Amino acid sequence: MSESVKAKVHSIETFGSVDGPGVRFIIFLTGCPLRCQFCHNPDTWDGSKFEEQSAEDLFKKALRYKSYWKKGGGITVSGGEPLLHLDFLLDLFTRCHEAGVSTCIDTSGAPFTKDEPYYSKWKAVMDVTDLLLVDIKHIDPEEHIKLTGKPLDNIHQMFKELSDMKKPIWIRHVLVPGISDKDEYLIKTREFIDTLDNVEKVEVLPYHNLGTMKYDAMGIEYPLRDCPSPSKERIENAKKILCNK
Repeated sequence: MSESVKAKVHSIETFGSVDGPGVRFIIFLTGCPLRCQFCHNPDTWDGSKFEEQSAEDLFKKALRYKSYWKKGGGITVSGGEPLLHLDFLLDLFTRCHEAGVSTCIDTSGAPFTKDEPYYSKWKAVMDVTDLLLVDIKHIDPEEHIKLTGKPLDNIHQMFKELSDMKKPIWIRHVLVPGISDKDEYLIKTREFIDTLDNVEKVEVLPYHNLGTMKYDAMGIEYPLRDCPSPSKERIENAKKILCNK
């Protein structure tokens, strides 16, 4: 293999248990095209303060923990937004694929496009990706723009591509009171999920404001500072609609 591709890495978690199946080595990359109002990692938006690390070095580092992964564990790349780093992903996941290591991407899908050369690179990465954790930020196009700053047409296009290729996905939906927890939106989200043939799991993630301190430290206004966490009843309602067919 030629010289290993590098990417700017925000941080690493060696024993992750919520970003994919089993115990996972999680690599958090920098950079993201979205500005989600509920984002709890604004420190990943700008990669200028972080050093580049190579796929080869990170793969070797991850393998030190392989004995803990057992059945189902492996490597997850999160962010920021991993799909901004296709060359890095292809390098890293090719090494994983050759070594029989499970691979997972945690993505919003926001960078996706069928324009070249992006699309061909994306398909090559999908060939060596076992699972994707994909967000549905908001099902309504206008509300999606308000919440994230970007449209969702290309994201839904990626969902369709993944469904057509039967690439397994777990869907995550952040439940934000007054924004994404309305029944009409939850029902439309479930209807969209029902059009897909590759969904293994749907997860409801209750909104929290634990990232507020990061915004304060960075001198950034946190738009949902006064937004409460959803009630137990609304969480159960969302789970009933989204997670039960």
